[in-house]
Amino acid sequence: AVTDGSRELHSLCAQLEFLLQFDMKEKRSFFGQRKDYWDFLCQGLARRRQEHEGVRFVTSLEKLKTPVGRGRAFLRYCLVHRQLAESLQLCLLDPESLREWYYARSPFLSPQRRAEILGSLYELDGVTFHLAL
Repeated sequence: AVTDGSRELHSLCAQLEFLLQFDMKEKRSFFGQRKDYWDFLCQGLARRRQEHEGVRFVTSLEKLKTPVGRGRAFLRYCLVHRQLAESLQLCLLDPESLREWYYARSPFLSPQRRAEILGSLYELDGVTFHLAL
């Protein structure tokens, strides 16, 4: 099982965050706070489902103040519950939303790259993650 002390975990999470932020358009909330991949994921999941358990869990954590912190907690939640690939796939289904959030160089806008990324993430469903949430 992969735990919080695993070097590979930190590398994986850094790569996932890099991928989710790569070529992302700068967006701001009503109050001027910069939006991040957490906001993209929330919007994408809200369009596809009533409510995602991971989003509900992360928003209940009062210690998390920034979109990046919430995004990181969401990634960890999804790894533990084997939901990362499925959750991201739901967010990547709408090409219009992708173009709203990402510039042309984003791998999410390439059907081939998107399929490769999701294929790799689905392989992670076979890995057990024991992480502090």
